[in-house]
Amino acid sequence: MDKLPLADLMGKLEKELHRLHYKDTTIKYYQLMWRRIAEFSESEGTRYFTEEMGMRFLEKQYNFFELEKAGSLTQNMINALRVVRMLGDFQQHGSILRRYYKQKNLLQNNEFMETIQSYLSDCQQREYSKVTQNHYRKNAEKFLSFVESQDITHCADITSKNLSDYINTLLGYSYKTVELHLCSLRSFLRYLHINGYHKQNLAESLPSIKARKQNRIPSVWTPENVTKLIDAIDRGNPAGKRDYAIILLVARLGIRTMDIKHLKLKHLQWQSNRIVFIQSKTHSEINLPLLPDVGWAIIDYLKNGRPKVDSPYVFLRHLAPLEPFSDEDRLYQIIVKYMKLARIPISPQKKMGMHSLRHTLASILLEKNTPLPVISDILGHVSTDSTAVYLKTDVEKLRECALNPEEVSGS
Repeated sequence: MDKLPLADLMGKLEKELHRLHYKDTTIKYYQLMWRRIAEFSESEGTRYFTEEMGMRFLEKQYNFFELEKAGSLTQNMINALRVVRMLGDFQQHGSILRRYYKQKNLLQNNEFMETIQSYLSDCQQREYSKVTQNHYRKNAEKFLSFVESQDITHCADITSKNLSDYINTLLGYSYKTVELHLCSLRSFLRYLHINGYHKQNLAESLPSIKARKQNRIPSVWTPENVTKLIDAIDRGNPAGKRDYAIILLVARLGIRTMDIKHLKLKHLQWQSNRIVFIQSKTHSEINLPLLPDVGWAIIDYLKNGRPKVDSPYVFLRHLAPLEPFSDEDRLYQIIVKYMKLARIPISPQKKMGMHSLRHTLASILLEKNTPLPVISDILGHVSTDSTAVYLKTDVEKLRECALNPEEVSGS
């Protein structure tokens, strides 16, 4: 998309918001923020918007960077950041990207909606896991929503250039995220070709990106912050009892979030003090000890906190509808809630969700010289290759692996 003057950019973006059926109140909020940004742009003597200029606007308006570093951004400031990023994305790609899109219905085109339903049925027939089905569907929707914003109305009209332009919107994401996104997109494009929606197999145009797990260093908590997080939980109310048990299951046993959401009462084998279930990710059985503090936390929740409803699942929502957490709920909001109460800084550079507590457990076990195969068993990894990434978090272990330059050079 050609670079537009700010006034024209705002006009086109407003039309796109209307096309996507944004609420009038939401559009009015965007218009208000755009006017403020336009005034700032005029004060700087520029007619064109850039994200750098947008960030200078945020800094002047809110002292943004200082508050971000301190983990003190308000929701109003975060919303303003979204406005800036949306303008930047629309300037560059001519599309409203879905990285901050809250509406569930991404597509307006009937053909695209029917194609997505047909593709989802195909994934179900192939017996993909529900998590994979959901991931593939979402990414296919995002892609079709993008081409829809480029005035494409039929799958047959999608071109390699549309594909290339869409891939450019993934710039800035981690290699692993891009790899997973391209994997699901490759599946969808193959489906379009095989089932006659498109005469070309556009999957052949996709680049191949291999992002090895060993390239990234997991986020880990300090023992002090783990203690502060747990101490911040109010175990005197039902939701607090639930959250305390959930966090202990992750921090003490390393159970994945999806498996905690799927945990059933029958999986708690009280007589032998074990937790036994089939993992959602690997489809293999895992058998873990029901540690005393974890066990008592679950008992306290079941007796004094869990809603009195007939459900086979251990953990339930505490607001109507009183049912298990959905597969799409990553429970990240629970961590954020108690991080704020414990005044633990929330850094965008570090992922501090539930999964990071798994990483922390692995690192603690590693520091205690627990063999990698044992750590793999505890975390439910299929291969020790998945566990080896935690070596990167243990500086002392890395030092043991360091080479002597003189020995290498032979001098």
